[in-house]
Amino acid sequence: MRVAMMTREYPPEVYGGAGVHVTELVRHLRSLAEVDVHAMGAPRDTAQVYTADPGLTGANAALTTLSADLRMVAGAADAEVVHSHTWYTGLAGHLAAQLYDVPHILTAHSLEPRRPWKAEQLGGGYRVSSWAERNAIEYADAVIAVSAGMRVDVCDAYPRLDPERVHVVRNGIDTDIWFPEPDPFAGESTLASLGVDPDRPIAVFVGRITRQKGVRHLVAAAHSFDPDLQLVLCAGAPDTPEIGAEIAAAVDELSATRDGVYWVQEMLPTDRIREILSAAVVFVCPSIYEPLGIVNLEAMACGTAVVASDVGGIPEVVRDQVTGLLVHYDVADESAFEGALASAVNSLVADPARASEMGVAGRERAIAEFSWGSIAEQTMTVYNTALSAR
Repeated sequence: MRVAMMTREYPPEVYGGAGVHVTELVRHLRSLAEVDVHAMGAPRDTAQVYTADPGLTGANAALTTLSADLRMVAGAADAEVVHSHTWYTGLAGHLAAQLYDVPHILTAHSLEPRRPWKAEQLGGGYRVSSWAERNAIEYADAVIAVSAGMRVDVCDAYPRLDPERVHVVRNGIDTDIWFPEPDPFAGESTLASLGVDPDRPIAVFVGRITRQKGVRHLVAAAHSFDPDLQLVLCAGAPDTPEIGAEIAAAVDELSATRDGVYWVQEMLPTDRIREILSAAVVFVCPSIYEPLGIVNLEAMACGTAVVASDVGGIPEVVRDQVTGLLVHYDVADESAFEGALASAVNSLVADPARASEMGVAGRERAIAEFSWGSIAEQTMTVYNTALSAR
């Protein structure tokens, strides 16, 4: 079987969970099928790369994305199955399926109707991206949801879609890459270079600066953190300059009221993130929307307890009271959410033995239930089901 894997992100340009998913899925699928990667961005030897029509330079980002999609369709003529990821390549998958009469499989990593704040970033392009996603999902031969919660969202957002075509194949984690560093402060570690005190507890956040990730809620909650707790924010790539400025002001305000606040704005390599996660007593995920949340798996694989919101697929990853603590998110009472985040974090800081037990349980769960090899096999089953239905 020859698969055209269609993605915006692919190494070395990976900045979110969808990119991690595609990277690992391709690596494991290649033992089961022939996989050609069709990506966007800078030229590289590991993928066929497509860019927008130069005549659209300066146009809305949604329009330039669709232009690259058209070029991607032309490059996928030899595929027996096309597999698209996110709205960025949904149109390419849909048109390739129509043009070449092959199944289109779409993995839903997030849904545009659940992210209305994207209008801040895309303007009118948000309506274009929403159309592209709706069209791709409703006509796909099969839709893969990355969690059971995401499957519910897909069926709710797109009632014209036959629920029988929606399959759950969860995200995964490579526990040979993500593991507890025995001495995260050794040598020229990122933590040491930041000046983080190894004798004080650490809370960590890793993620992009976007409404979805709830960074502002974490910074607000941090005003009530235990005074001895240090906070390391690995947060960059703001969706808009306005959101970036908003978080910068909030971090400045927090830093004026307490010490031990460290903000890393550049994207760090895996080994550096692994050091930071391994050193933390708790990883905090304050997302207000999260189909699954690979970053929680990364923290768990590093043996770190997780405090996370109870949205989307997060409860399918973080077992409340076992691998971490879940905090209820209510859009109608965000201040209560921030207070509960602080209380949950402080409870683990006050009981490091409990936090350590949760970290051990989290790594065990990551190893037992989130293998990429199993995920690749499940994906192949979806491919074969879609081919048989043709």
